[in-house]
Amino acid sequence: QVQLVESGGGSVQAGGSLRLSCAASLLIYRSYYMGWFRQVPGKEREEVACRGSDGSTRYADSVKGRFTISSDSAKNTLYLQMNSLKPEDTSIYYCAATRAGCWAVAGAETPYRGQGTQVTVSS
Repeated sequence: QVQLVESGGGSVQAGGSLRLSCAASLLIYRSYYMGWFRQVPGKEREEVACRGSDGSTRYADSVKGRFTISSDSAKNTLYLQMNSLKPEDTSIYYCAATRAGCWAVAGAETPYRGQGTQVTVSS
C-alpha cells in the first residue's frame, strides 16, 4: 500500500518558484514527523524541511527564508513551497515520514518515503 504520493516538481529558471505536494495516509499525516529531503545521485541525502506532529517546523540553513513547509489537514497533504530557487537546489526531492523525529526524516531507516520528484533549476 502506497503511503506517500508526491506531485509537483519540474524545471524552472533561477529565481523561480515551485511547489511540491505529498499526499499521506491519515495515520501518517496525524502521527508522524513528515518532511522533505533531497538527494543528487551519488551524493549524501540532505534534509530540507520537516514538520513535527505538533506542527513545529525546521529547515536546513541552505533553504531558510526561501522554502516553506505547510500542510492541509483536510487533504492529509504536506507541501513544500520553494521560492527564489537556485541552481544548487537542483536535486531529486523526496517526501518522508517517521515516528523518530525530524532528525530522522532524511535517514536511511526512514520507514516511509515517496517516489521522488525531480527539481531542476537553470541559471
